[in-house]
Amino acid sequence: MQTNDTWKIGGHEFRSRFILGSGKYSLNLIEAAVQDAGAEIITLAVRRANTKEHENILDYIPKGVTLLPNTSGARTAEEAVRIARLARELGCGNFVKIEIMRDSKYLLPDNQETVRATELLAEEGFVVMPYMYPDLNTARDLVNAGAAAVMPLASPIGSNKGLATREFIQILIDEIELPVIVDAGIGRPSQACEAMEMGAAAIMANTALATAGDLPMMASAFQQAIEAGRKAHLSGLGRVLTRGASASDPLTGFLRD
Repeated sequence: MQTNDTWKIGGHEFRSRFILGSGKYSLNLIEAAVQDAGAEIITLAVRRANTKEHENILDYIPKGVTLLPNTSGARTAEEAVRIARLARELGCGNFVKIEIMRDSKYLLPDNQETVRATELLAEEGFVVMPYMYPDLNTARDLVNAGAAAVMPLASPIGSNKGLATREFIQILIDEIELPVIVDAGIGRPSQACEAMEMGAAAIMANTALATAGDLPMMASAFQQAIEAGRKAHLSGLGRVLTRGASASDPLTGFLRD
């Protein structure tokens, strides 16, 4: 990867385009994400960051890694705002991933409440990264509300089903002048590579790594796939023929009398 191929969000510059999502946490997972996948941003669920029943997740995250607290568990914009403020008071900084879900079966984000929360938190100086169902009108509303990025789901959270919403994500990449971070459902390195080929700024994943047989190897595979997809995007992908075939070398064609 080119050493100068960085991306910026919230005034911070990053080289890695892999983000570790929250959900399944362990010391081994975080170590693999940082050491083998090169993660520079790690998401954490504020509600689980520091409880009496469980160890402090913050103790796992190395210094120098940007924390991205999320508002998991929020069902309204007001609840998301309260969680974001709590995260800042806990020392997690100004980054926040908005997650608002009223649907407990499919865990689909509530786009309307997400736009409201984004506007409220952006006004308070947060770097707001909203998780959303990939809809162009919602994405435009999020831009106007002050979002620093948009984070469309690829498929349902934790499903590892890949780019089920591929065409809609491509529309956002083509039309929105903010980083598009593909979030939720990416289950294989090849799927991460494809999303990067499309022009995504970064990939967020958790379950794909956490449920792998060899966690460090899978983390490394994700890093390589993301870098390969990014290089392919920067290179300008070759044309796709809609019909017929085209010889790559004139000498491979049929000889004529």
